[in-house]
Amino acid sequence: MRLTINGEERDFEAPLTVEQLLGRIGIEGRKVAVERNLQIVPKSNYSAMGLNDGDKLEIVHFIGGGLPDGPGGADDAAGRDDVLSVAGRTFTSRLIIGTGKYADYETNRLAAEAAEVDIITVAVRRVNLSDPDKPMLVDFLDPNKYTYLPNTAGCFTTEDALRTLRLAREAGGWDLVKLEILSEQKTLYPQIIETLEATEILTKEGFQVMVYCTDDPIMCKRLENVGAVAIMPLGAPIGSGLGIQNPVNIRLIVEQSNVPVIVDAGVGTASDAAIAMELGCDGVLMNTAIAEAKEPVRMARAMKNAVKAGRDAYLAGRMPMKKFADPSSPLAGLI
Repeated sequence: MRLTINGEERDFEAPLTVEQLLGRIGIEGRKVAVERNLQIVPKSNYSAMGLNDGDKLEIVHFIGGGLPDGPGGADDAAGRDDVLSVAGRTFTSRLIIGTGKYADYETNRLAAEAAEVDIITVAVRRVNLSDPDKPMLVDFLDPNKYTYLPNTAGCFTTEDALRTLRLAREAGGWDLVKLEILSEQKTLYPQIIETLEATEILTKEGFQVMVYCTDDPIMCKRLENVGAVAIMPLGAPIGSGLGIQNPVNIRLIVEQSNVPVIVDAGVGTASDAAIAMELGCDGVLMNTAIAEAKEPVRMARAMKNAVKAGRDAYLAGRMPMKKFADPSSPLAGLI
């Protein structure tokens, strides 16, 4: 029997079930999702699903690209009460980090611990059939400790994005997901009309969609109206490190939204994260700013502190901006 697995043709002796196939190629079924002829195979059906000659299979897992009681935590009682709430779930950290571009999974783990995050974004990719024993992300970042946020990183079509998230739900059972449908390689800006359509489809399928989008207040409101549980406008192009380029629009989005607003993309350093939070954003998502820092773990700590400081400054309410000087000490009564 000849099967095509992750684009590679292989011969096996029949009969064969999905469970038996995974065993023969050395893959743990609990760590992957399987698609047979474009149809997802439920994990509960691995032992009963027989394979036929000519079947095409995709076997995927989470790569670098848990819930309220995660590792995040505030330093005082007031901080613990000020939580991030997304789709009815609460998180003590308002910082979300990615899992791509790190030198290795161990560095990624140390950065996640230093940042004290609850949520990490993960990409869905094919399993390496030639080396099934190669370490996986789940071996370093425990999904029982962190909330995995599967995303559609690298998807340029609605079809690919929908297929990816359906596989992600089968792989780990998560319905809280991050949707991004990219337009082209140069800017990695979202295809916003396709994103709107996909958000509506996924919401009807029971997904809770956090959506990467442009900083256009009109489109952000439409995304919320079709069911997005969090609006994630870009601060600047993905991986650019340019910081918040349009603070006016970000503030408008914050003021109109009834769901969390989380700046996604463009943060380069701690001050960028603080600015996003001072604008009233509910959180910040970043990957490259930490992963490509000279010392990722130290930068992760800096980002944690910046997000907390920015949130405190926003809640405190900044002083009015004035055109002229206003002395701190009264001038009356001078000697």
